[in-house]
Amino acid sequence: MSLILRIKKKFNVIFKFLRKKNRMKIGIYGPPNAGKTTLANRILRDWVGDVMGSVSEIPHETRRARLREGVTIEVDGKSVTIDIVDTPGLATKIDFHDFLKYGLSEEEAKRRAKEATEGVIEAIKWLDDLDGVILVMDATEDPFTQVNITIVGNIEARNLPLIIVANKIDLPNASPARIKAAFPQHTVVPISALKGLNIDTLYKCIAEKFG
Repeated sequence: MSLILRIKKKFNVIFKFLRKKNRMKIGIYGPPNAGKTTLANRILRDWVGDVMGSVSEIPHETRRARLREGVTIEVDGKSVTIDIVDTPGLATKIDFHDFLKYGLSEEEAKRRAKEATEGVIEAIKWLDDLDGVILVMDATEDPFTQVNITIVGNIEARNLPLIIVANKIDLPNASPARIKAAFPQHTVVPISALKGLNIDTLYKCIAEKFG
């Protein structure tokens, strides 16, 4: 490792340490349509009366990371101020044909696929600048996917505090237990970001884990 890289790495460690004294930078990760932006919007509405961005049934609606700084969460006398990074959906393969079924033109579908691919790369790069991660999984889907296993491995390799959110428990076929069984080494919080179900439990966990 070159001297410049060693110096940069040391400065990154120092900056992270100093930032933790004031607030944590937390990334919201997960596959497309798991509910990442819906969760980010829920957190912002509840604590600052704002939203992060629009949501859509079309995969990869979020194709660039979005940052909202200074969100303070207070639960049971505990307070934590976090910077929220809403990241693009993670996928191992992005095919423009997948967008055509939503009525997009071929030109628009190819553009979205290119931007979504770039977004995945950006999301992975963000891991190096985070203090913790909220990983959103769809509780109606099988959690044993390459995307979920890979991102959990990347988070563990960086020793980042992790909360796994089992989202969409308002749906009849949701099974948070499958996610808990898949990743027993991590905290799993079942919620519905859309309906706000069990969201207070998540806020308490955020205050404890990232505070």
